[in-house]
Amino acid sequence: MFSLQRFTNFNRSLVNGVKFSTQTFQKYKQSCTDLTKLPKAQARAFINSLEAVISDGDGVLWLNDRAIPGSPEAFNALTSRGKKTFICTNNSTRTRMSLMEKACGMGFKVTVDNIISSSHALAQYLKDMGFDKPVYVIGREGLIKELAAVGIKYLEIGSDDMKGTVKDMMNTIDLNDNVGAVVVGFDEYFSFPKLTKACSYLMKPDCLLLATNTDERYPAGEMILPATGCFVRAIEACAERPAKVMGKPNKEFCAALLKNGLIKPQTTLMVGDRGNTDVLFGYNCGFYTLFVGSGTNSLQDIEKWRHSTDQELHKQVPDFYLPKLGDLMKILND
Repeated sequence: MFSLQRFTNFNRSLVNGVKFSTQTFQKYKQSCTDLTKLPKAQARAFINSLEAVISDGDGVLWLNDRAIPGSPEAFNALTSRGKKTFICTNNSTRTRMSLMEKACGMGFKVTVDNIISSSHALAQYLKDMGFDKPVYVIGREGLIKELAAVGIKYLEIGSDDMKGTVKDMMNTIDLNDNVGAVVVGFDEYFSFPKLTKACSYLMKPDCLLLATNTDERYPAGEMILPATGCFVRAIEACAERPAKVMGKPNKEFCAALLKNGLIKPQTTLMVGDRGNTDVLFGYNCGFYTLFVGSGTNSLQDIEKWRHSTDQELHKQVPDFYLPKLGDLMKILND
């Protein structure tokens, strides 16, 4: 467990006789200021003023199964300087334990308590509401393991291919009358039969529709792969109602940390590579935000949002920018 007392002296920094706090840096809100372009002492003072740093995983710390150069060193340096560090991911395909093992294998110094995952958050949400019905899951093993860990019953997952005609499918589908929720995560076996079953269950007004996240896509080399948000949007369109989203940018994603006093918005930094999940999550929570250009979005995207008349897009403009998290070492090193 983290001790609040241990971190009380880290939210202020003295530079050339001038005392800095996180309030000093409010002027950089939604400015997308390159931290490496600030005077080094001032940039370091900002980092020193923080008590907690929450980082996305994919696109910030690693790409697929490889650490982004410099990210382990930067993340661990923040931890060694007394910051409470967390990895916060919308990836629903792994359990928190599996994510911890992945991170540790790449050199990140974390425990399972440092991992915030959308699949775990969804399972906890059902547990906290005393949910006792089986759920229909569109997702992978990591999601059902988190559900099982808190005693939530679920129907079997796996491929459910379209065979024959629509009429053939309708004659073979067997719906479970007891299903009380449709849960949607990433599922490479998403199919027309799964969409049909999900929306048929959702014909019951009291059947819940829960999603781990709404990430639309993710880069994979020279290709773009559809992500969970594509499946969620299809189900929402057919069911004619919105899903409750558990992951970023929903501020409830870290509600437990805020409620328990482990983090405070004014001294917390959110690091991410996506505007509509990571940066917007930080904005919604009142955190400082740092965008890194090593993942999904680019500085060109940010320029579009900055000059947009759509205020929702403007919320995705970050406070600070780095090409990659490893560039933070240029600020932290003497």
